[in-house]
Amino acid sequence: MDMSTAYGGSYTDNLIGTLLAIFGNVLVSISLSIQKYSHVTLAGTKDLRAFYHTKTWWCGFVLTCLGEGANFISYAFAPLALVAPLNAVSVLTSSILGLIFLREKSKPKDFAKRYGLSFLGCLLTIGGTYLFVAFGPNSHEKLKAENIVNHLVGWPVLLYLLLEIITFCLLLYFYKQRNANSLIIILMLVALLGSVTVITVKAVSGMLVLTFEGTMQLDYPIFSVMFVCMVAPVVFQASFLSQACKLHDSSLIASFNYILSTVLAVVAGAVFYLEFNKEDILHICMYLLGSAFCFLGVFLITKNRKKTKNFEPYVTMDMVKGVPTIHHKGLVVQPDSNGSFSYGALVNNDGAAPATHSVNLELTPARSRSTEASHGQPDLKRD
Repeated sequence: MDMSTAYGGSYTDNLIGTLLAIFGNVLVSISLSIQKYSHVTLAGTKDLRAFYHTKTWWCGFVLTCLGEGANFISYAFAPLALVAPLNAVSVLTSSILGLIFLREKSKPKDFAKRYGLSFLGCLLTIGGTYLFVAFGPNSHEKLKAENIVNHLVGWPVLLYLLLEIITFCLLLYFYKQRNANSLIIILMLVALLGSVTVITVKAVSGMLVLTFEGTMQLDYPIFSVMFVCMVAPVVFQASFLSQACKLHDSSLIASFNYILSTVLAVVAGAVFYLEFNKEDILHICMYLLGSAFCFLGVFLITKNRKKTKNFEPYVTMDMVKGVPTIHHKGLVVQPDSNGSFSYGALVNNDGAAPATHSVNLELTPARSRSTEASHGQPDLKRD
């Protein structure tokens, strides 16, 4: 009877945490799309206001706070093995919103060719999410301060933290001293910091929920330690991700960061909170299969993302008007014979109208010099 009650409570907690995590990730995706729409709309007008002066951007910011708050609370109810892989819901929602709001006019054949991988990735992500939620760990404990201290001083956790610190120092040495700017090295640094973050987030969230329920946990020293360890790695994670965005493609960063961060978060939950101790082999294998489907689905979704092209201008001179025109360098290999000649570049094919800039061409001095030259040579024969 006690076991059934305990498992019933764990099932209810897992359901609450899973729904909160899904809701939070969906809300964050919607908010980011709203903020991006605000930036694009403001850039396409002559409005001189900053982006944070618009109501649309603030609406997205409020939704972001609500979504991240839901994600934070979900760690108090569900295991890390369930909450961490649910970040795939954010990628899935962003992909669906992109197809809805950024759709282009194209033939069905071209649409299927371009978005076929994204559709397959969405199906794999949905199926994988169902598998790891259905077969994920069902054990959950109330994270009191005493329980967190007991987990922290156990030898498996200490050994795990030691290996993580050594690995992080080695990768940081190669990154700083050897200039190893590989994407895997940078994202491994982010994932190692992320594993510490999710451990501390779960501890802080659990103690806050217990405090709101009436059991004070904030006066324990372990709460302050966990809070500092939760905030500090986030700053370094943002720094490493910023460096990665400058050196590598954003689609690769999104997929590999999700995979590496999720793997290390699940391992951290299994070591620190012993989340898989009461699970059998079948449930573990099905959970791993669902996670693999999510990894593959996210990779396919981000792989098919349209890459942004840098602006590569070139100048053409209209032979009739004598006005230079700036174009965007396209993919055409043969310039058009349209009555203009280009300086060291090709005619654009981006479909956008070229931006014309008027230039005051001072031709009067040239004419005067030619006139003076003609007066200085009276003996030359004129045609």
